Amino acid sequence: MPLDRAADPVFVHSTCPHDCPSVCALEVERLSSTRIGKVRGARGNDYTDGVVCAKVSRYAERVHHPDRLTAPLRRVGERGRGREAFEEITWDQALDAVAEALLKAEQRHGSETVWPYFYAGTMGLVQRDGIERLRHAKRYSRQHSTICTKLVATGWNAACGARRGSDAREMAQSDLIVVWGGNPVSTQVNVMTHIAKARKTRGAKLVVVDPYRTGTAEQADLHLAPKPGTDGALAAAVICVLLAEGYADRAYMAKYSDWDAELEAHFAACTPAWAAGITGLAEAEILAFARLYGATQRSYIRVGYGFSRARNGASSVHAVACLPAVTGAWQYPGGGALQGQSDVYGLDETLIQGLDVKDRSTRLLDQSRIGPILTGDKRDLGDGPPVTALFIQNTNPVVVCPESAKVAEGFARPDLFTCVHEQFMTETAAMADIVLPATTFLEHDDIYVAGGHTYLQVTKAVIDPLPGCRSNHVVLCDLARRLGAEHPGFGMTTWEIIDATLKSSGLPDADTVHAAHWYDCVKSFEEMHFLDGFGHADKRFHFRADWSAYGPDFATMPKLPGHNDGYDRADSERPFRLVAAPARSFLNSTFTETPGSLKREKRPTLLIHPQAAAELGIAEGERVRVGNGQGSLVIPATLFDGLQPDVVVVESIWPNSAFEEGWGINLLISADPGPPAGGAVFHDTAVWIKPA
Repeated sequence: MPLDRAADPVFVHSTCPHDCPSVCALEVERLSSTRIGKVRGARGNDYTDGVVCAKVSRYAERVHHPDRLTAPLRRVGERGRGREAFEEITWDQALDAVAEALLKAEQRHGSETVWPYFYAGTMGLVQRDGIERLRHAKRYSRQHSTICTKLVATGWNAACGARRGSDAREMAQSDLIVVWGGNPVSTQVNVMTHIAKARKTRGAKLVVVDPYRTGTAEQADLHLAPKPGTDGALAAAVICVLLAEGYADRAYMAKYSDWDAELEAHFAACTPAWAAGITGLAEAEILAFARLYGATQRSYIRVGYGFSRARNGASSVHAVACLPAVTGAWQYPGGGALQGQSDVYGLDETLIQGLDVKDRSTRLLDQSRIGPILTGDKRDLGDGPPVTALFIQNTNPVVVCPESAKVAEGFARPDLFTCVHEQFMTETAAMADIVLPATTFLEHDDIYVAGGHTYLQVTKAVIDPLPGCRSNHVVLCDLARRLGAEHPGFGMTTWEIIDATLKSSGLPDADTVHAAHWYDCVKSFEEMHFLDGFGHADKRFHFRADWSAYGPDFATMPKLPGHNDGYDRADSERPFRLVAAPARSFLNSTFTETPGSLKREKRPTLLIHPQAAAELGIAEGERVRVGNGQGSLVIPATLFDGLQPDVVVVESIWPNSAFEEGWGINLLISADPGPPAGGAVFHDTAVWIKPA
């Protein structure tokens, strides 16, 4: 269908809202008050630098998709049947029905029976986090947000004491960049722009540490592919070499860390030969990497999320974070490391989240364990009531959460009321009683911070909302009135909340930030590089992590950095380790409905080494069955030599319906929380494989 083009199309500033550390500054072609055209990276922003991923550049496919929800729906048929099982109703009818159901549930079981549930379908703070204001005002069950960042943040904070690090723009000044546990070609494309600058202007080397040959690894000077769960052993062996061969900056360690003789002896035993036996890497590979890292002052580690998503993920991240503390790379421009920058912003989210009415005595439920929670697991529910009412905004737990079978079982409970506020009829929406149509980021105002850079951004709607769609904030305010929930935020517009939040945080007002498009919250070089002290009370880097300070499940955490064997190791019954990595054209379960993404990804497949396939009698394209104690699923095999023979990969997250038997890859993923503070363990799964 041809677009309704305005006479003089203009590009309007906006910000990508999706679950990615880049939070790209955008320029969106506004063709009319209701249509967009091209989407490109903002050229004036020196982090985004004019670059945006292919899936967002095609955003017109999503915002103008014919399957967008445009009217509230009430289920009249069988759960899970899709659009055919619903009838259209008015907004007043829908909101009245939701409020009535939540109030009845509360009257029957108490307020904690209601669980508002959300995550990063949008990263805008008002539209994403405003649901917390309703939760706190009503004393509903709280949410422990563990599905993405909990493990990596815990490991980093245990080492550095604050979630900040070397500015990502400094990569252009680096002589060695190590991408550890990430695939920015697919998931954070701007990082590749800054790496390219360093390679072109400084001859910088790129090292990638990842269990399989990703698109980023294909561009690397050196790719190390350790077995999943063994990154801590690799990091410890690198430190062993750094100490033994004179690469350690002992003056820096003495001034800035808790280093002592016990640590010296510990790492001396972590030899490359020892690590080779654990990681599956060659001893020579480990030595080469260690020497390259040690010989390069301006070495920058971009710490990814992938290797943290394991039962030993927090300790693995902690071990990797030790490397620049040994070499003293933090002292140099283009040196050090970065996991995330969330601590640089200093935003006061009291108004957005309703923190002034938060009651910490209400129970805290782990979002990654929604399957066990909805099926009545007492380890989660304790002595409290069952969850009998869910209000879900912009997330798709039926697809994205571990233990899919339990999640589906829980959503099928006849006594469970579910309302989903969403842009498309996702598999979670198909299980709901009421579905509410949501706006996209182009149709509402919001404020954004990032993990991968230091820019705060404020945006206004680029186009009018699709008729029938309402923003998260508007829906929450409408529900609050019906539920009797009181808080000043429910009587304010999104823009008023943004403005008040910025002012209370000591930052420029909303109009000022919006007019400039962004506001850089970067700190001084000394603070970003911890040269004025690390974030702990003693101002030192902690080789010894005090895990008890970060979560209750610390008993099994290692005293000293290195290999932690508390993960789902392969055995004779389950000889393969499975990595459920993100597909390039999807983002969690977002973009799985857009034509451009589907054309590139084609279908879910299992990447398996030719040697392993031959031993199992599996040919290219043959259907295989993959399973473990969680269940099993059928998927075509693709022969791929870019991993170790006992490692397999499924790039996802495809909808469950894309799989032959209706079960997606998260059927096989455990909902066990990663110590010490929880976190989903998506890349920590042992499986068996056989011809289907």
